[in-house]
Amino acid sequence: MGQFRWLTAGESHGKGLTMIVEGLPSGLPLSEADIEPDLVRRQGGYGRGGRMKIEQDHAEIMAGVRHGKTLGSPLALWIQNRDWVNWTEKMAVEPVEAEIERVTRMRPGHADLPGAIKYNFDDVRNVLERASARETAARVAVGAVAKRLLAEFGVVFHSHTLSIADVWAELPEVVDWDAVEADPVRCADTASGEKMVAAINAAKPDGDTVGGEIEVRVSGVPMGLGSHVHWDRKLDGRIAQAVVSINAFKGVSFGSGFEGAHRRGSQVHDVILPIAEWNGLPWRHATNNHGGIEGGTSTGEEIVVRAAVKPIPTLAHPLPSVDLDTGEEVLAHYERSDVCVVPAAGVVAEAMIAAVLADAWLEKFGGDSLQETRSNVERYLAEMLPPRGRRE
Repeated sequence: MGQFRWLTAGESHGKGLTMIVEGLPSGLPLSEADIEPDLVRRQGGYGRGGRMKIEQDHAEIMAGVRHGKTLGSPLALWIQNRDWVNWTEKMAVEPVEAEIERVTRMRPGHADLPGAIKYNFDDVRNVLERASARETAARVAVGAVAKRLLAEFGVVFHSHTLSIADVWAELPEVVDWDAVEADPVRCADTASGEKMVAAINAAKPDGDTVGGEIEVRVSGVPMGLGSHVHWDRKLDGRIAQAVVSINAFKGVSFGSGFEGAHRRGSQVHDVILPIAEWNGLPWRHATNNHGGIEGGTSTGEEIVVRAAVKPIPTLAHPLPSVDLDTGEEVLAHYERSDVCVVPAAGVVAEAMIAAVLADAWLEKFGGDSLQETRSNVERYLAEMLPPRGRRE
């Protein structure tokens, strides 16, 4: 199932992050400059911590591209961790003579306890280094590659912040995406964005954190990605799994989502318009309450995904916890962290959705070269029209 496969490796304070991407067709124009903007976007947003001042993420292409175009072979990417210089002994690959202080005070809400028990560790650092959101830099790099492929076919990605803490945005009818990217919390409503900043500022002196919700919108996806025939081929299921796999994400919905659950069916389902109202695009709907996916398959409407991000669990004023060695009550471990990651979380969600859509795109259209994929797409789009509307 699918052809766009990828893996990441690396720890938060290790030498760096490695990514392998397989399945890209040959002939796709790709450069490090194509990846850079999203890495910068991931590091931004009000409420980020000191680590963002240290790292200046750059993805280096190590293999899979020659003279600016993909070869059809696996793509290898590398992101250096600048903070590694401060951790060379604590995170050394080879055994060290010095006694390294173990982390045993576990953090509620983090992977510390289940990870340590599952892998039989007596040092929680073995868990927190990989469970850290630092790994999302690798995901964003992979997502940027997926976006580059989909951009060849007119697919466009955007995200914005819906809420932080108890502050909700009043969404305009038309979102100014340039303004969103310029806003400190990536909010489409300036007044609400200012209140979100205030909510972050209020939490910081208390040593606390705040979460919120984000929305991702993807336009230009044709009808037919995914499938209704098996549970693991449903596009919304694949997207939901990908999104909630991101650190701190705890819920996902599509279109009207949970709000739609409280309406009558006649108010929710997207009526299919007759051909006279398509405005040059095939198979349009009167509304998009289902967020561009029905029966596990894209409908041709904008894909709209909303997701909930919990407050991150590393608190400057730690919660009560338990020591892994003794089982006795202690204060949880604290390491440098953010107060709010919601603005950056939208960028990571874009990346994961892009990776799923690239996989579904190549599953549907195939092609060992970009030219072959493009030919398959064009033929499919021409055949989507009703029999009387197809070109001879």
